[in-house]
Amino acid sequence: MVNTYTNLFVHVVFSVKERRPLLNKELRNELFPYIIGIAKAKNFQIPIINGVDDHVHILMLLKPDLSVSQAVQFIKGGSSKWIHGRFNDLKIFTWQEGYGAFSVSTSQIDRVKKYILNQSIHHQKIDFKQEYRKLLEINNIEFTEKYLF
Repeated sequence: MVNTYTNLFVHVVFSVKERRPLLNKELRNELFPYIIGIAKAKNFQIPIINGVDDHVHILMLLKPDLSVSQAVQFIKGGSSKWIHGRFNDLKIFTWQEGYGAFSVSTSQIDRVKKYILNQSIHHQKIDFKQEYRKLLEINNIEFTEKYLF
């Protein structure tokens, strides 16, 4: 083959360290466009990003030469540095060490986008821990509870 063709969608979830509620609405309104800018600069796309005070959900479309872990590292590192420089009262801010990443088939893109878009409504019913466990379970990812949070 002369060219490489891919369609690599990944739903990524990660939280603020200790799930501290530091991502207020005003911060998210600035942070999410900044994260989209990081993706553009690193040659991948973020069709949708959303979250609540303690975590974010990102749908990423990756190129084959960029791993999920590299993309997450770019986002977490770049956004953390930006938050520290932009908000003097958030010097304590840091992202959790790990993340969840779930492959998304083309047939499920609209469903995942809707799920990410409706985070504030979704979290009126369940908290992050419940949501994260459920995402791991529906994606058949084995985990040990004591290492989860």
